[in-house]
This record gives sequence, C-alpha cells and structure tokens, in this order.
Amino acid sequence: MSKNLVITLTGPDQVGLVERFTRMVLEYHGNVESSRMVRLGGVFAMLVHVSVPENAFEAFRERVRGLREEGYKLTTNLMEEWDSHQYADWMPYQITLRGADHEGILHGVAQQLAEKGINIESLETNVVQAPMSGVSLFLMDAVVLAPPHVTLHQCQETLAALGDQMNVEIHVSPYVG
Repeated sequence: MSKNLVITLTGPDQVGLVERFTRMVLEYHGNVESSRMVRLGGVFAMLVHVSVPENAFEAFRERVRGLREEGYKLTTNLMEEWDSHQYADWMPYQITLRGADHEGILHGVAQQLAEKGINIESLETNVVQAPMSGVSLFLMDAVVLAPPHVTLHQCQETLAALGDQMNVEIHVSPYVG
C-alpha cells in the first residue's frame, strides 16, 4: 500500500535540483504521480504529488524535509482519500486570454469563474513585451472544469463580456488535452 504526499518546494534556482529530488523519490521506491515546476525570476518552485510505499513513507518525508537546511522552503501534505469521481460529469474547457496588461485581469476572470461554480484545474500567466510596440501584454492559459449546468456557450458569453469590459481577448473552447 502506498501513501500520497503533496510537496511544495521553493528556493534558489540550482542546476540538478530536480535530479536530486527525483533520486530521493526513487531511493524510497516512490513515484512522481504529477508535478508542476517553474522558475519565476531567480526562484525555483516545485509542486509535486508523490506516492511512496507505506513502510518507507516517514523516512522519505524526513529526508525531503532535510532540504530546508539548504535554504529551501518546503511543505509536505499527506493526501487523504479523495473522491476521484467528484468532477466526473463536469466539462473541461480551455481558456486563453491575450491583451494589454493592466491591474485586475486575473481577478476578473477568477471572479467570473467562481460565480459560475467553475473549478480551475490549471492556470498559467505571463507578461511579455509586444514585438513591435513594446507594450506589456498579459497572457493567460487555463484549463477549467465546468459543472454540468454550465454550457460552453454560457461560459463563452460570460467571459467574452468580461473581455470586452477589460479590453482583452478571451477565448473558451472544449479542452482536448
């Protein structure tokens, strides 16, 4: 039997950190189930779901916590049983947003999604410079799960209206993976 752990780690970006971390997982006969890793500025951030055999779990957890001594901030959260069918009949949609950067864009989208009961599965944002004008552009890509009573058309209408208010382009389409 395995136990599942969600680990968050942030700290200085360093070549080989992912290799060291995944070696720790292997040493305890564990498996990385899913992960997100990114360098933001000079800080490296990991969000990792790991499964480890029950008999090695506490030793693995303590070994990972040792990374704190190297200046990394770390949290470890034991995953209790969850209902993997909770969102079984919900519809996945892809949302893309592009437009001139200004305050409140992400909040506006998040607020509209929350009001509709839509769950954010993944979300990535970035600000880049437009190639010709140098204007700061806000980019957002998200995958969301909409409850059965929220149609694709309703989601498109709601976010298109928000896009008009905020002067950004928002597109919603079925998520195909």
